[in-house]
Amino acid sequence: QVQLVESGGGLVQAGDSLRLSCAASGRTLSYYIVGWFRQAPGKEREFVAAIGRSGGDIRLADSVKGRFTISRDNAKNTAYLQMNSLKPEDAAVYYCAADSRLWPGFTRNDYAYWGQGTQVTVSS
Repeated sequence: QVQLVESGGGLVQAGDSLRLSCAASGRTLSYYIVGWFRQAPGKEREFVAAIGRSGGDIRLADSVKGRFTISRDNAKNTAYLQMNSLKPEDAAVYYCAADSRLWPGFTRNDYAYWGQGTQVTVSS
């Protein structure tokens, strides 16, 4: 099975950018679709973005379209979430997830493997 470790979170100001990374080990990431989810205090974990095995399929939540991009580098066994124009409402713990299904993967139940999360804090 695959293990996932997120990194790149931190404290930024509104309007700033961050790039989150999701490093995989144990199995080649190219066997999995990858999703990013986030969970703010007191809220449900919500879908942010997903990318297919080769990177050809991509979907973003409406709330982040135009600001976030998802990508992957299978040679580096890593997926990324580039977050631009961050808003206070983007603050949350961001989780990377992977699953061996083909496509799509837009809900929590679509993913079998999860990282521990990385905190993103956005000050206004």
